[in-house]
Amino acid sequence: MESGCVKTLDEAMDWLGSLLKFGIKPGLERMEWMLEKLDHPERRLKSVHVAGTNGKGSTVEFLSQIMMEAGHEVGTFTSPHVLKAADRIAVNGEPIPDDVFLTLTNKLRPLAEELGETEYGQATEFEVMTMMAIVYFATVAYPDVVIFEAGLGGRLDSTNVIHPMVCIITNISEDHTDVLGDTIADIAREKAGIIKSGVPVVTAAEGEALSIIEKRAKEKLTKTYRLGHEFHVFNEQSSADGERFDFQSPFSKKESLCISMKGKHQVQNASLALMSLDYLYSFFGLNVEFEHIQKGLKKAKLKLRFEEVMEKPKLILDGAHNQEAIAKLTEMILDRFPNAHIHIIFAALETKNVKTMISSLEKVADEMTFTSFSHKKAHRPEKLQLFSTMEATRTIDDPKEAIDQAIASSDENTVIIVTGSLYFISEIHNSIL
Repeated sequence: MESGCVKTLDEAMDWLGSLLKFGIKPGLERMEWMLEKLDHPERRLKSVHVAGTNGKGSTVEFLSQIMMEAGHEVGTFTSPHVLKAADRIAVNGEPIPDDVFLTLTNKLRPLAEELGETEYGQATEFEVMTMMAIVYFATVAYPDVVIFEAGLGGRLDSTNVIHPMVCIITNISEDHTDVLGDTIADIAREKAGIIKSGVPVVTAAEGEALSIIEKRAKEKLTKTYRLGHEFHVFNEQSSADGERFDFQSPFSKKESLCISMKGKHQVQNASLALMSLDYLYSFFGLNVEFEHIQKGLKKAKLKLRFEEVMEKPKLILDGAHNQEAIAKLTEMILDRFPNAHIHIIFAALETKNVKTMISSLEKVADEMTFTSFSHKKAHRPEKLQLFSTMEATRTIDDPKEAIDQAIASSDENTVIIVTGSLYFISEIHNSIL
């Protein structure tokens, strides 16, 4: 696309898409250069920063729903997008309007092109989206609080230019090893890079990862709030309607809390949100009453997280995209459908540990279909099948055809689970709904 103003949303998306060829370029120098040119809009924001391997999206959702119930205007910047790119940037759950998206694209495009002529090189798609979020929140929407979800890692992620009131590191497990490092310690050091002087960290990390987070917090002279140490969940109970639990922190005790999102890991994510809100109330006066917490926890829902999109046969989309998330998915399948015939439709990126993911799924699957999707790093179905030890497997290139065939061959006892990648699930969601 030639330089100049973009006139339509499609043109804006085409330009952003053209930046994908620059891939992932860890480092903050390009963000800092652009922010300097715009007189540092990020400094006008009151924010929360969320990083971690899994659970970021759920934690952001719990936080935002509770704060909205309390009457606060809440901005969110999430990654990756679920249905379309503009969904990443929202206020009170409403994506950035198309006309504003177009205006900000035209504001940022010449800046990005000027950056491309410097020694720092061309901005990436994610850097431009992060800039758009910052500019939108700071100069157009003016929310009371903005929650930024880190895209990849933390230390060199483009969101790490903000100075938040509190930061959250959900947990640490192996993911994106091609960028973040091969070990839990390497990954933990990258995630802990979001910890800043005087900004407390709330975490559910354990073991070696927790030790690294604690060391970083000590170096930065700040407080660490650890699940199972400074704050706790107890009296956990699961039901068809979700999860029930009690919560206690140094600041409060809350009983008989209910969340609609299913799985014990969602209780953990909710507790991270509650600990952060306790801190924000105690030190920043962000008022949230118990009734707001009750309503917000129950309202919190995430698309593509064990989302049932068809009842007969039961068709569920789940964005599990790494070993830990797949393990939690298999637990939920066993818990919810112990006697069902489970048909897994699986696709994943080449950068993932698919052998372990497939091995976990085989423990609950009666049959598996391997397919692909449009991402340039998507695995070929035939290669995925090589990692399987099951006999009841097949490969189908077209994901829509894979789902159609699974539905056609199902009976009343069949549950079809589509999983392996958020990008894959997003594509499926758009094609079948």
